[in-house]
Formats: sequence, structure tokens, C-alpha cells
Amino acid sequence: MEQLVAELKKKLPFKETTAPGDIVLIAAQQPQMLLYAVVGKIVRDETRRDEWWHVTLHLLSLPIQTVVWTLRTPQFTGQETFTMGGEGRFIQAVQLEQEQPELPLASTVGQANSRNGRPSLRIVK
Repeated sequence: MEQLVAELKKKLPFKETTAPGDIVLIAAQQPQMLLYAVVGKIVRDETRRDEWWHVTLHLLSLPIQTVVWTLRTPQFTGQETFTMGGEGRFIQAVQLEQEQPELPLASTVGQANSRNGRPSLRIVK
């Protein structure tokens, strides 16, 4: 599992933190799989003395599945691997590139059909 994690960290830009709305990569030993999930709520497990969290994950599979795993912070931020049912697991948030928003299509169409330097508009029924 450690070798797989080392390879993943070379190929993907990971974040150091994990928050609701982040996309995480989940790696599992058995069954061997890689899949993405969207992080839902992260709620403190008040029944435990140590800091454990109920992490809601929306697995991006067909069909989309929602699971809640109880994990410590180092486990859901990629700082350490862990086991579930005796099988290795790894989770870490992926850093997505911040892209500049493109001009809306209507604005580029209006420029192409401009008269006297002003965009032209027409009503479409």
C-alpha cells in the first residue's frame, strides 16, 4: 500500500487539508481500486474520547453511493494509511487547478454579429 501511495503522490497534486466539497481520491488494496468521491459533511464523533470524525463521502461511481466512514484527521487527509476489514486504504483531497472563467457564449456571439461596434441581440422564440 505504501508503494502505491508514493506513486500516487508523484502523479497527482494533493491538498494537505480536506474539507466538505473537496474531491478525494480513495485507494483500496482489496478489492484493488482507485476511485474519486466528493466529501460531504465532516462531523465530530462525540462518543469517542480521541478526535474521530464521521466523514460523509459521495462515491463517484454508477450508481453514486454515499458512505460514512469514522476516521481520524491524519487518515482522511492522506497523512497516513489505514485499514478497514483488514485491508489497506488511503484517502487524500486532490488539488484542482483554478481556471479562469471563459467568456459566456452569448457574449462572443454578440461580438461576432456586432454593428457599429455594438453587440447585436435578437429574440429567439
